[in-house]
Amino acid sequence: MNPPQAVVLAVGFTRVALASRWADHAWRLVAMAPAGVELGGTDLVRDNLELRLYSDEAENYLLNLTAHEPMLFVVWRLEDDAPSVLMVTVSYGEAARMLDAGENVEGVPLPADLKGWVEDFARHHYQPPEKKTKNKRYATSRQEHRA
Repeated sequence: MNPPQAVVLAVGFTRVALASRWADHAWRLVAMAPAGVELGGTDLVRDNLELRLYSDEAENYLLNLTAHEPMLFVVWRLEDDAPSVLMVTVSYGEAARMLDAGENVEGVPLPADLKGWVEDFARHHYQPPEKKTKNKRYATSRQEHRA
């Protein structure tokens, strides 16, 4: 039986009051659960988000899994004063690329059941980088004689 390459999730955001002259509130990611599970303590839920795994990201999945606390990363934008989720990922590389592109990237701890699924997938698809061979110059076999 092949494990699924994607799971459907829901994430929850809460609205946090700010003491700022530029904004009176901000949105923060606070929860994650499988789709259909109630997310308590949130002001806004975005559901039916697909977490899909890709074989070429296996090394980045393993990098996340070896961190002190593996994370699920949520990439989102503010649209009409509410968070709109662009993607969810467990890849450090994808999260870093999106952060470098100026997107909002927040994380929540990765649940143990998803951790096992991601680890199985990553270990199955991980291919260590090929070792580069260096062209070494060797001394000629001819010996020079000194007078």
